[in-house]
Amino acid sequence: MEPTAATESITVMNPATGEEVGSVPVDSAGDVAAAVARIRANQPEWEALGFKGRREWLNKLRDWMLDNSDRIADTLKSETGKVRAEATIETPYLADQINYYGAKAEKFIGEQKIRPNSLLAATRKLRLQYRPYPVVGLISPWNFPLVLSMGDAIPALMAGAAVVMKPSEITPLGLNEIIDAWRNEIGGPDVITVVNGGAETATALIDHSDFVGFTGSDVTGKKVMARAAETLTPVSLELGGKDPLIVLEGANLERAANAATWGGMLNSGQMCISVERIYVEDAIYDDFVERLTANVKELRQGADGEVAACDIGAMTMLSQLEKVEKQVEDAVADGATVLTGGKRGEGPGQWFEPTVLVDCKPEMSVMEDETFGPVVTVTRVADEEEAIHLANDTRYGLCASVFGPRGRAERVARRVEAGAVNVNDMIFNMLAASLPMGGWKESGIGYRNGEYGIRKYCRSEAIVSARTLIGRELLWFPYTESRHAIANKLTRLIGGRGTRRFR
Repeated sequence: MEPTAATESITVMNPATGEEVGSVPVDSAGDVAAAVARIRANQPEWEALGFKGRREWLNKLRDWMLDNSDRIADTLKSETGKVRAEATIETPYLADQINYYGAKAEKFIGEQKIRPNSLLAATRKLRLQYRPYPVVGLISPWNFPLVLSMGDAIPALMAGAAVVMKPSEITPLGLNEIIDAWRNEIGGPDVITVVNGGAETATALIDHSDFVGFTGSDVTGKKVMARAAETLTPVSLELGGKDPLIVLEGANLERAANAATWGGMLNSGQMCISVERIYVEDAIYDDFVERLTANVKELRQGADGEVAACDIGAMTMLSQLEKVEKQVEDAVADGATVLTGGKRGEGPGQWFEPTVLVDCKPEMSVMEDETFGPVVTVTRVADEEEAIHLANDTRYGLCASVFGPRGRAERVARRVEAGAVNVNDMIFNMLAASLPMGGWKESGIGYRNGEYGIRKYCRSEAIVSARTLIGRELLWFPYTESRHAIANKLTRLIGGRGTRRFR
């Protein structure tokens, strides 16, 4: 973390117990400016290391994270309220990102030879190189404190950029721990750092960065984009989701119900790609709902240690818990039926019971607005056309799933308006590093993963080299009638088709 003269600090609480687990100092706007300036000065040397040199340092980070995975999980568990099984998944995800971009970065952004588009262009040697933005500023959320910060930092670093990250003020401990290890245990170059704080810190980071990556709500994302527009700073935004699941007649209902349970309740539903709306064809609706409800009722919610093995943890942010509670209460007041759950859980922590709702109306907030909690709604539809219409009837378009006979399910999937659609599967696109992940509509701008996930941190630079060194080119000064006539004939010969080439 950055040193600061301010005495203000952020106290971090364990959402599962209500106990204080740590604190970090708040970085002022001046602290942010100083941090960006410092690592900006170090960035050229980092870029000059080349792909191999940068990969070697990131491999050291990977090895440190794997060797300290239990320590990292303990920190994540304490600040997020996750169950341990979910607190352990962030380290292997980051290790995979380092391995993937370490192997592919040069292919994606190494210098390329460009094939000439015409005979005229063939008189030059054409090449394309990618140069990183000097400083990438990343503003990350609280639901996956490492995946959604370091997961973006890794390709930026492999591209040769320096990175400044601002974690959520709710969950800053894990990221600060890793950056402290990079600096003091690994001894890595000073090209990645953390600044802590709220809106003022984030605004300063936007103002001083050359590229901004933000993950969070669509409401805040619009503010980030507006602020970045003042300095024409490019942005990548991964925003909210209201992800649908379509279940077609002929689907493996056991698999579909198990997938819906996991996809809707994973991380207490606190995922932008959580299943929130389920549309089921009439003939299989009752069977599916019965299976899903039974699954959700069996989930074990609690803090590890109180129960031998828990499935569902606490909700990380109190205001989000209150939002989920209000959505459910408003839906029930307007006619929705709770099949299981539906209210806050007991205890000193921040709990909301895993919930299944039916009889919901399209205009309800729980159907229109991102819930971001352990709540799914199930709606009966007459056929696939109605399912597709309702699935697409949203301002979001991040992720979706379709379960059914493969051919039919894939055909339906191709009509769903989302950045990724899983067929007879759930959320796997997030784990496929080679596939782009991004949102349609108000779910975001830009992509993670694949070649898109590293090229966004670069500016393309075309290099054009003359193959001959004659004293004067035909198109240069002075303009004369004879030179113009020759140029006209050549351009007609090159650009024309048929007999027009020779007129």
